[in-house]
Amino acid sequence: MEKRDYYEVLGVTRGATKDEIKKAYRKQALKFHPDKNPGDKKAEDKFKEAAEAYEILSNDEKRARYDRYGHAGVGSSASSGFGGQGMTMDDIFSSFGDIFGDAFGGFGAFGGGGGRRSRSVNKGSNLRVKVKLTLREIATGAEKKIKVNKYDTCSACGGTGAADASSLSNCPTCHGSGHVTRLTNTMLGQMQTTSVCPTCGGEGKTITKKCASCYGEGIVQKEDIIKINIPAGVGKGMQMTVGGKGNAARRGGINGDLLVVIDEEEHPELIREGNDLIYNLFISIPDAVLGSHVEVPTVDNNVKIKIEPGTQPGKILRLRGKGLPEVNGYGRGDLLVNVNVWIPKSMSKEEMKVFEKFKDSANFIPNPDKNDKGFFERMRGYFE
Repeated sequence: MEKRDYYEVLGVTRGATKDEIKKAYRKQALKFHPDKNPGDKKAEDKFKEAAEAYEILSNDEKRARYDRYGHAGVGSSASSGFGGQGMTMDDIFSSFGDIFGDAFGGFGAFGGGGGRRSRSVNKGSNLRVKVKLTLREIATGAEKKIKVNKYDTCSACGGTGAADASSLSNCPTCHGSGHVTRLTNTMLGQMQTTSVCPTCGGEGKTITKKCASCYGEGIVQKEDIIKINIPAGVGKGMQMTVGGKGNAARRGGINGDLLVVIDEEEHPELIREGNDLIYNLFISIPDAVLGSHVEVPTVDNNVKIKIEPGTQPGKILRLRGKGLPEVNGYGRGDLLVNVNVWIPKSMSKEEMKVFEKFKDSANFIPNPDKNDKGFFERMRGYFE
């Protein structure tokens, strides 16, 4: 399913301020909050969609990439596996709960109601890798398999960190909530404060016997091969995000992300300038004077182009659509052929005699008015 424009999701204009975006998100999330729409899958999807849009538009760097490249720039294309895919309720509650204040008894109260706070959710750290692409791969898109060393969920204990089920129990201090509430007497009366449980660190569980494989951490280090799909048109320095492919969190929680930084291999003949490609073509003096047909490289194959008689050094020939595609799939750059005339540093006696005949010719004195067809026909006899 094609993703909707993030500005459209939140109902704001592209010039909206951060405060306007925040207010619009709060309005959308309150409208589609699961507590307000129990059992409504469509409302839950809209709730997640609004959170994903806010995640991008509230971040200056991500918003700039989105404005320039669309969904592909922030890695939210479902086909590529990048970006906001896999955002869970825990992700949303832990990241954006402060926006809602006491609405629904605290944003983390989803599923519990009545103001009960959810226990804190661990999140694994992100991983960053660099992927180098050829111009051809950039032109067509590429599937890459990346080998990474990362922390993964311990298979022996399922990520709990406990040796067995009997070794894992609710924390006796917070009774599994992950938070403790204290009442303090002040001159204004009693004040209630809630903080992370000091016994379990907000996890809500305690372990009496640790797992022998992960030593109670719930994660183990291993080598993993991750397959990613990189869309066509990406550029050097662009960062793509593969959601949930980073390090696993200790004793359950949310996996971190894999951040893929794009690099480019230098092409032996073509120079990239945005989505345009530049090729420096060198032709001989006879080809410049008489005209010719020559082959030039593109990212796909060689193409033959015509050199008109009398072509001047520095002339730019534009081959439309032979450059690189836009990263969002709309439009394509051009191939710009920069024509240079090769002047030999040494010549044979016969060649020198030919050019000595032209030395005093008025046709070889720079004057655009002298470039007539008759001149080229007269020159043909010397060079052929």
